[in-house]
Amino acid sequence: MNKIRAAVFASGSGSNFQAIMEKNDLLCDVSLLVCDKPGASVLEKAERFGVPTFVFDPKKYASKSDYEKEVVRRMQQADISWIFLAGYMRIVGPTLLHAYENKIINIHPSLLPDFPGKDAIGQAYKAGVSNTGVTVHYIDEGIDTGPVIAQKSVEVFSGDTEETLKERIQQVEHRLYPKIINRLMKE
Repeated sequence: MNKIRAAVFASGSGSNFQAIMEKNDLLCDVSLLVCDKPGASVLEKAERFGVPTFVFDPKKYASKSDYEKEVVRRMQQADISWIFLAGYMRIVGPTLLHAYENKIINIHPSLLPDFPGKDAIGQAYKAGVSNTGVTVHYIDEGIDTGPVIAQKSVEVFSGDTEETLKERIQQVEHRLYPKIINRLMKE
C-alpha cells in the first residue's frame, strides 16, 4: 500500500521539518518541501533527506492568490494530500485553504488561544506566565484560530531566558508534531 503523500511548508531553519523526517515510523511520505525564502537553511535539510523542494519568492508574484495557485499546481503534480506547516511564516490564503480543506495543520509555540501570531515565545516570556506550551491545530482563515488537535504544556521556570524557554518548547514540538501527524494518518 502506498503511503499518503504530504508536503511540509517552512520558512526558516527547519527544526520541525527535521524532526518529522527523523521519525522512523512516519505513516506518510514527505514528498515535497515548500519554502517561501530562497536561501533558508531548511532547504539544506531537504537536500540531505532527498526531499524535492519548491522555492518561491512571494514578491515576484502579483498577488497571494497568484503564488498560491502555483503552489497548489506544484502540489497536485506531486500528488500531495496533506500539508504540515512547520515555521511557515505566511498566512495561508483562500486559494490554498480551499484546495486542501481540513488537510492543513500547523504547530504553534503557545497554548492557543494565548499568544497567537508571530513571536509567541517572546510574548509569553514578556507576559510573565508560569506556563506556555505547544499547540497543533488545523488552519482556517484566521491567524492561529483553527480547531485545536493537541496541546502540550511547558512550564516557564524562574531562571528561564527567552532562549532557554524556546529550546524547551522546541524539544516538545519535535516530539509532539510527528506523533500527531501519525495519529492523523490513521484516521
